[in-house]
Amino acid sequence: MPDVINKYSKENNAERLARLKEIVLSLPDKPGSYQFYDRTGVIIYVGKAKNLKNRVSTYFHKEVDRYKTQVLVSKVWDISYTVVNSEEDALLLENALIKQYKPRYNVLLKDGKTYPSICITREQFPRVFKTRRINRSFGEYYGPYSHIGTMYALLELIHKMFLPRRCNTPLTEAGVAEKKYKACLEFHIKNCKAPCTGCQTREDYLQNIDCAREILKGNTRRLALELKEKMDTAAAKLQFEEAEEYKQKYQLLVSYVAKSEVVSRTISDIDVFSLTEDDTGINVFVNYMHVMEGMVNQSFTFEYKRKMDESREDLLLAAIPEIRERFHSAAREIVVPFAPDWKLLGDVSFVVPQKGDKRRLLELSELNGKQYLFDRLRRAEKLNPEQRQTRLMKELQQKLRLPHLPYHIECFDNSNISGSDPVASCVVFKGMKPSKKDYRRFNIRTVEGIDDYASMQEVVFRRYKRMTDEATSLPDLIITDGGAGHVNAVREVIEAQLGLAIPVAGLAKDSRHRTNELLFGDPLQTIALSASSDLFHVLTHMQDEVHRFAISFHRNKRSKHALQSELDAIPGVGKKTTDALLKAFKSVKRIKAAERDALISAVGRQKGTLVFDYFHPQEDSSD
Repeated sequence: MPDVINKYSKENNAERLARLKEIVLSLPDKPGSYQFYDRTGVIIYVGKAKNLKNRVSTYFHKEVDRYKTQVLVSKVWDISYTVVNSEEDALLLENALIKQYKPRYNVLLKDGKTYPSICITREQFPRVFKTRRINRSFGEYYGPYSHIGTMYALLELIHKMFLPRRCNTPLTEAGVAEKKYKACLEFHIKNCKAPCTGCQTREDYLQNIDCAREILKGNTRRLALELKEKMDTAAAKLQFEEAEEYKQKYQLLVSYVAKSEVVSRTISDIDVFSLTEDDTGINVFVNYMHVMEGMVNQSFTFEYKRKMDESREDLLLAAIPEIRERFHSAAREIVVPFAPDWKLLGDVSFVVPQKGDKRRLLELSELNGKQYLFDRLRRAEKLNPEQRQTRLMKELQQKLRLPHLPYHIECFDNSNISGSDPVASCVVFKGMKPSKKDYRRFNIRTVEGIDDYASMQEVVFRRYKRMTDEATSLPDLIITDGGAGHVNAVREVIEAQLGLAIPVAGLAKDSRHRTNELLFGDPLQTIALSASSDLFHVLTHMQDEVHRFAISFHRNKRSKHALQSELDAIPGVGKKTTDALLKAFKSVKRIKAAERDALISAVGRQKGTLVFDYFHPQEDSSD
């Protein structure tokens, strides 16, 4: 490693770049791996190249637009390289160096170390169990399994078919021969054949373990055929007990295969890779599926973090050899979403399917990657609710192509019955949450009869004329409870009368009075929204909330009007007395049931007597 701590400590940036360019000019036109060092001599980036000179020169002889690349170049103080014979060797060398040095600016794999694997120990009588600790000297590991149910199904199948021992006793052939061990309860309940006591030979036990390995590798079809052949052979020799044992194993295996996802009877051994990115472009998820004998026998999603501006192709090419190594895959065909320029591993071929079973496999892999991203997002949002609100605002902004994030949203709705007591309401959402202190109610003043559009225009004009006069911050988006007519009516007031540039959308309902579409644009268009999406649920909540608020205001107004009309019918009782009575007794029913003294106490002797005599005409009204 170059010693650059003192050598370059006093060089200025121009001298540093000039010296690096001279190094680049001397690089060979051959494939290989290159390493960038910082001023302390630490490797900060490892790359691969078909042509070392051409690739490395792009960092120093061209204008670098990407910020992350600029940061990397500003940290580079020396360059070294290794020439190899082929592009394949360059890729493998890069992968090895990244694992060894873990450079700061290379893509970072966040693997699933917390996911369990299945271990077959390296003992004279191997055990089979799940574990989260990986120690290659201790045993063989299959997995990890992101779907825990799949792992338990495999373990259950292996334990039922082959009865591997479940104890932790360090069994040895010598100990068995010397009869050091005793059969435990597992033997008596027929979960084990007691190899510890010699009831099962080591040779037979190891044959069963080999069969378990085949199941974990996905070779179920071949194993099923072998079991059927052994069953038929035993039956032909009249060894019916042995034949029955093989039959039970065969049926267990066939039953498991029937429950597994069979994708194609013609696909024997392939790997499938897909790539999914989140909105930030920093987190990238590579899903890996292995298909053996027509069935998906392994599926796992790995999370990578971009450190530089790596392309999708670079990320996938970095992931493929590492993931294949982890799962010990020897498949010679790899299904990918796009064709890479690089060779990968000798005679391995890449396939970008357009239709058929392999295309469906690729779509299944992509679905797994998207589901992993969705689950990860949900977990993060539970820990940080504000993250969900920001995501929903960004999604709405993208859907409507708004110039600003819709943090402040206001919704309007009208309510009346046959034109009586017309009212309107405005509910306010900030950060996709109700801001109830900002809710407003409106009595319709200028509109007579039933005219939803005119009522909406009156309320919107009053609302935003006042906000403009008071210099109050305006909303980022207005949503009306209604279709195209309501949207156009509101837009006419906002744009033509008030001269404001506030986007207006509409939430329309179907014949069953359920929200079914979001309208926006000029001319208005239906914005595609999935009825199961979070954004649709939030918008529906907004519509329900403004409708609830308008209805409750209208009911209260009608109820109050009905109560006051009955009290107003009393001769000599005016509005002031009516209000005082309602404030004291809350309802007409209580006023009717009140004693004379209570009424007098509330509104005075004269008025109290008038009210009591009105509701009790048969009683003596004398003092």
